[in-house]
Amino acid sequence: MNLNPKLFDTDVEQAPIRAGFGEGLVLAGRADERVVAMCCDLTESTKMDAFAREFPKRFFEMGIMEQSSASVASGMAAMGKIPFVSSYAMFSPGRNWEQIRTNVCYNDRPVKIAGSHAGVSVGPDGGTHQAIEDIALTRVIPNMIVITPCDSIEAKKATIAMAKTNFPTYIRLAREKTPIITTEDTPFEIGKAQEFFRSANPKVGIIACGSLVYNAIIVGKELEGEGIGAVVLNIGTVKPMDRTAVIALAKECGAIVTVEEHQVAGGMGSAVAEILAVEHPTKMAFVGVQDLFGQSGSPAELLEHYGMGIKHIKEAVKKLL
Repeated sequence: MNLNPKLFDTDVEQAPIRAGFGEGLVLAGRADERVVAMCCDLTESTKMDAFAREFPKRFFEMGIMEQSSASVASGMAAMGKIPFVSSYAMFSPGRNWEQIRTNVCYNDRPVKIAGSHAGVSVGPDGGTHQAIEDIALTRVIPNMIVITPCDSIEAKKATIAMAKTNFPTYIRLAREKTPIITTEDTPFEIGKAQEFFRSANPKVGIIACGSLVYNAIIVGKELEGEGIGAVVLNIGTVKPMDRTAVIALAKECGAIVTVEEHQVAGGMGSAVAEILAVEHPTKMAFVGVQDLFGQSGSPAELLEHYGMGIKHIKEAVKKLL
């Protein structure tokens, strides 16, 4: 998969996933003049500032008006533009869900929604700003694609790919720096899962998305050292999910653990369970937020507190086995 050769080193490079979105948006704008962008008073935070500087006539500061932004973007898309809308995920798709549902997806407009600062790793911003329900909110809407990049490089590739589709799309972005897992040569395709780690004679498949893919890989490596074989699958696209890869992994391993920085209910793990319940019933465990709101704290503290750290993933695997 051409992953980062320093993946298991203590000095592995790190960058915010949202930074990759900003880079990809500029490249998408250079490639297609129909690409426009609008932000809800968070231009620098969501990394749209580079696009705004390079394409000032194609950037629109909307103020704190998430509902109107989704509606305006739908109109722009109807007129042939490729609009990207960014805000914190708590406000988009959180605050403007009805406008995204009705004005964008019901009309099947190719609006691209970038939800930044998702998950509890926003940290001190607290529970009001920690979007841990956004995958559930977006994947339930017909016509919507849902992308959850694992690092900044994958986010850049995903943003470029989004601009080339004719579908409403949501991309979920984390705020904090996370380890760089992939490289420019790592393949990415919307709707395709990627096997990022494999040890001999796997007994468990670990399916992860977003910022916790790195933790899942580290767990796979540590389990290998303890004589427990594992495969780690990166779900870069929650919807449409790579059904073939998920089913094949379940058949091979007979046990699946899902890992996500999101509510367990309705999230990526639920989507995996929905597939396997029909195609290949499999014993499962779910690592994520267990029906709780977030709170203020450092990102590392919160990931541990809500049971999404490396030790918790490993415990979930061992308990399931």
